Amino acid sequence: MNDASGYTPPSVWTWNKENGGRFANINRPIAGATSEKELPVGKHPLQLYSLATPNGVKVTVMLEELLALGHKGAEYDAYLVRITEGDQFGSGFVGVNPNSKIPAMMDHSTNPPVRVFESGAILLYLAEKFGAFLPTDHARRTECLNWLFWQMGSAPYLGGGFGHFYAYAPFKIEYAIDRFAMETKRQLDVLNRHLADNRYMAGDEYTIADMAIWPWYGTLVTGGIYNDSATFLEAHTYTNVLRWQKDIAARPAVKRGRMVNRVSGPPEEQLHERHDAGDFETRTQDKLAG
Repeated sequence: MNDASGYTPPSVWTWNKENGGRFANINRPIAGATSEKELPVGKHPLQLYSLATPNGVKVTVMLEELLALGHKGAEYDAYLVRITEGDQFGSGFVGVNPNSKIPAMMDHSTNPPVRVFESGAILLYLAEKFGAFLPTDHARRTECLNWLFWQMGSAPYLGGGFGHFYAYAPFKIEYAIDRFAMETKRQLDVLNRHLADNRYMAGDEYTIADMAIWPWYGTLVTGGIYNDSATFLEAHTYTNVLRWQKDIAARPAVKRGRMVNRVSGPPEEQLHERHDAGDFETRTQDKLAG
């Protein structure tokens, strides 16, 4: 259904709690905690509070990749934050991320502990902390950061724009879907053209830029988000993105990272909380071995 009757904004906007949509019950125009709730703290220095949305997957993939390289200091506890139930508005979570968005992380290896929020900031923090997945050469490091920040600036048009109006809005608005479908296809074309000449986003080296972009755009082109949007967007035409998506999806650390804090899909692909590498042993090992 299209609402083409026109809308005249009031002189002062007021919050209508009944504005509809899948996430209407957790959306509000004010910040801050709505309840007193402390966060659990596990045995490892790194404490992650997250959910396996594309933004959450970025960080669990990074942590699993670091562990695969032998960085024992990257061991972590991952606690599930159920955003549809408002866990992100508990006082403990707001203390880590005043923006009330996942993922959020505490590093207890320092005194005092360091809080890190925003997925891109967490990736950069971990890359610098462990000296991995971020080129040291100035030009290549800059190229990596170019694409990291491209993702942070572009994905809201995909998620909050196209994804919301195509899959979650209470009724279909032709103008909104057309506007954001056009932008999403433009972004896919940006990636497809770049990946025609590059194995990974920053060249031949797998970096945090890939970890940031893959959970969003790699999942999109394989039909993993927003219903039948891959068909709607003709994702099969972005062949270089599909090649890159397949290469990264085959990495064992990526397979593990996708499982952490996941609450949807086949049960064997869900690991609601992660406190030790052995937690994966209770899941289908074929998924990890490739």
